[in-house]
Amino acid sequence: MIKGLHHNAYRCRDSEETRKFYEDFLGLPLSGTLEIKETKSGRKTDTLHTFYRLDDGSFLAFFEAPDMPFEFKNQHDYDLHIALEVTPENLHRMFEKGKKEGKNPRGISDHTFIDSIYFRDPNGYVIELTAKRPNHDEAMDPAHNRARAKLDSWQQRKSTLVA
Repeated sequence: MIKGLHHNAYRCRDSEETRKFYEDFLGLPLSGTLEIKETKSGRKTDTLHTFYRLDDGSFLAFFEAPDMPFEFKNQHDYDLHIALEVTPENLHRMFEKGKKEGKNPRGISDHTFIDSIYFRDPNGYVIELTAKRPNHDEAMDPAHNRARAKLDSWQQRKSTLVA
């Protein structure tokens, strides 16, 4: 059925500004562009769709659509973020690179099974770089982590969490 992720797509303010962050800073190569002149509904547009390749063959993609209003806002990490996997060595290297280049990295956050750092891209999206710990696979295995039981418990008690 579903084989994997091909791409996630987001709006961007400026394709070149976005390219500088994703290609020059993060190291994801610009792998494709698609100019869209007409939507499938027949509306005329001038939109650029860009694709940045990850090592697993999937992509992060962006639409620059100057003719379509869009409200960019700073997202809270809980609202929207993209988590990209790196090695533990690269996590530390990117944290230092981010500080040196004024990208204001946050972290390193200990999530018990991964360590993470966070940046904002030029569009306001939160980008998480995350490195697996040795216990990652067991921590993400529902046969060991009781994920369903924890979700069921959450559902039963969540109404008491809001004032």
